Amino acid sequence: MPRGYCHRHGEGHPCSCSMGNLYRFVEPLVLYLLKKQGKTYGYELMGAVQQHALTDSIVEPGALYRTLRKLEENGFVVSIWDASSTGPARRIYELTDDGEDHLLEWTKILKHLSESMSNYVSDVLDLLQNEYSSSQE
Repeated sequence: MPRGYCHRHGEGHPCSCSMGNLYRFVEPLVLYLLKKQGKTYGYELMGAVQQHALTDSIVEPGALYRTLRKLEENGFVVSIWDASSTGPARRIYELTDDGEDHLLEWTKILKHLSESMSNYVSDVLDLLQNEYSSSQE
């Protein structure tokens, strides 16, 4: 894909599509959504993750379920099978106390990243503006 071209948003549109799927950013979203919504089915999480995505990348269902499994392996999430409704059994996911601590860790990391990115963008724009002003003199 040519640099500066986005197949979803068109040429010259600033987006993160060309960065690929940033799967690690699925994890803080899942933690946040489980904290906000409480016990939730994976299918419900899928829709909510898309609405709250931290990038323009589409979150693939496989990435979500891999993330849920990893969070469960690490003790941040627990799940149970719900066979109470008609149709196939579905997993219900719930955040643990350790998961809430992990959400707080992610929030601190993302806050720092946000501040760093904001400073970077500001510095680059200042540099470019100064160069443009100098070339106009």
